[in-house]
Amino acid sequence: MTPFPRTGRHDRDHRVPIVRIRSVADRRFVTCLALVTLGASLLTVAAAQPAFAAEIPAGAQSLQSVNVSGSYLRHADYLGSIAAVSSASSAQAKSDATFTVTPGLAGGTGCVSFQAANGMWLRHRDNRIRLESNAGTALFLADATFCVRDGSVSGSVRLESSNLPGRFIRHRNSELWLDPSTTNASTFAADSSFRVTAPWVAGRRSPVVKGLYGDPNIAYLNGRYYIYPTTDGYSGWAGSRFKAFSSTDLVNWTDHGTILDLATQVSWADDRAWAPTIAFRNNRYYFYFSGDTNIGVVTSSSPTGPFTDPLGRPLIAAGFRSGQMIDPAAFTDTDGTSYLYWGNGSAYAVRLNSDMISFDSAQVRTFSLPNFREAPFVFKRNNTYYLTYSVDDTRSENYHVEYATSTDPLGPWTHRGTILSKNLNLGIKGPAHQSVVKAPNSDTWYIAYHRFAIPAGNGTNREVTIDQLRFNADGTIQPVTPTL
Repeated sequence: MTPFPRTGRHDRDHRVPIVRIRSVADRRFVTCLALVTLGASLLTVAAAQPAFAAEIPAGAQSLQSVNVSGSYLRHADYLGSIAAVSSASSAQAKSDATFTVTPGLAGGTGCVSFQAANGMWLRHRDNRIRLESNAGTALFLADATFCVRDGSVSGSVRLESSNLPGRFIRHRNSELWLDPSTTNASTFAADSSFRVTAPWVAGRRSPVVKGLYGDPNIAYLNGRYYIYPTTDGYSGWAGSRFKAFSSTDLVNWTDHGTILDLATQVSWADDRAWAPTIAFRNNRYYFYFSGDTNIGVVTSSSPTGPFTDPLGRPLIAAGFRSGQMIDPAAFTDTDGTSYLYWGNGSAYAVRLNSDMISFDSAQVRTFSLPNFREAPFVFKRNNTYYLTYSVDDTRSENYHVEYATSTDPLGPWTHRGTILSKNLNLGIKGPAHQSVVKAPNSDTWYIAYHRFAIPAGNGTNREVTIDQLRFNADGTIQPVTPTL
């Protein structure tokens, strides 16, 4: 049982009813043939593979009609349309014609979603293209996901509904509708084709991973940085899939897709796929994760899988100790010893056995940390161990990060205070559930964390970003300056 009433995101002792999609036949979206290229700024066409030519880079983009000169896809009064936009247009018109392109909310290779500056998403409803807030339902996510196809002219794209195959976004009388490709055959291809252009309004540097994600675990593995997040946007945090992203520069990220789906790959959990972490030992990768408020472990020879479940049961079962058994974080010391930290309400740690999938339950430590709520994460610098953790609730704008230090990975710990908190002047709310990584061959450190998606996110619509972590001469951590 938890030591206090569950009032925030970890109101997780009660299952949240969701629609479980278990097979390809059940899914309402089709597999798309296009590729979304992360980190790019302009449309590129892979001439050698014409079937896969159409793509829309993630990030801020504008889409120009191919057959109505100077007109761009935009929203007005919450309805999609095309309208003339130029350098002389108002700032509002330019903003309305700029969208943040993300991987499709409902998944699918080469499928994308479009978020407006006000945080709402383009979706189809009654075949009309509209702007609405993300309801987090399976229907909304599918309605807001479009698969990228080749357009009518070289370098253009068309947008096919993920859950109504054969229907495309097209303009008729300047309004945007979802119509079947058999409509007005002579003009349909051009009416539904758009050129991807530089955005009328420049996008933000972050989120570094485009789309709705939280609880990022960042690690440096095999010459690349990896981020393993919770997939967000679901009511009750009821998603089942884990994804991975990698980068060589912390700027341009490759989406490796779903690396683990509880609904199909884990026998003892169906959903509530939260807050993963990863470790490398014995020439294998060990991926620890929360599933249905248990902690599990799967293994692979690759940091992106495929993963297998060596136990066929949780590594740490719900009810093992007080509070919820969630938010694992792996740490391997310089002597090669590995530890696992976890907890919500109470903080725990244990030394892992050399097989990385077992431990002596009699050796589990409980930490007393001021204000601790969840997300313990440990790293080591200059023989000092740093335990960072999250305070308050992920649905609160006051969710923030505090830390403690020790000379031993199992404590005792000395509380040092807050290092990351909200900045309402920038619209940054709830920045926490952190992880830390060191750049190789340096003393340069970075902190990855989530915050409310800007501008209209909340505790289930979060985004991932990265800032530098700096230290004072005495080894204490300087307050992090959250950036956009």
